[in-house]
Amino acid sequence: MNFWHALGEQLKHPHGLMGRIVGHAMCVVNKAPNRQAVKALNIRPDDRVLELGFGPGQAVAMMARHITEGIIYGIDASGEMLVQAQKRNSVALKEGKVRLATGDFPPLSFDDQSLDKILAVNVMYFWRDAPAILAECHRVLRPGGKIVIYVTDAASMQNWKFADRDTHILYTQDDVRVALLQGGFEPNKIKIKTINVMSGVTGIVAITEK
Repeated sequence: MNFWHALGEQLKHPHGLMGRIVGHAMCVVNKAPNRQAVKALNIRPDDRVLELGFGPGQAVAMMARHITEGIIYGIDASGEMLVQAQKRNSVALKEGKVRLATGDFPPLSFDDQSLDKILAVNVMYFWRDAPAILAECHRVLRPGGKIVIYVTDAASMQNWKFADRDTHILYTQDDVRVALLQGGFEPNKIKIKTINVMSGVTGIVAITEK
């Protein structure tokens, strides 16, 4: 396994020493996308929010600042990311505003129509069945609930050596839209915009209500 493929595997599932380093790097690389995506969620103090693939917990911390009566849930496959996210959100965890766990999805262990918002930043590349996961998101969102997804556009990622087919599925705006439609979201409620993350890197933000 060469370095670039190993890096792609670590981004997919951080573990060990390299995973710890990758987690810290995520906080730098994902800062702007996390801010944009959390802003798009428009979190209210009493919202019940789920983040899929919370990584080192940066977006969880951003969201927790807006919560008083609500709660932020997080699921991530990586035990290393759980440790980092717990450290970053230790106060909010003690206050009961944040609950984090390791796990795979689908399925999601939430009741039908039990969540107000769902966030997924830079994790859709690793979903081998995106429509199935989005269908679960549709199920657990209440009517009027919102999901926000961020991915870097395929045109920006196509020459990144770590983003090979074995670890990453690349997305255009149309690809994200199709996945949301296949997950059960209505076409007239899907809004997709692009953002300039840095020079030469374009991000896709999908905002969809149920």
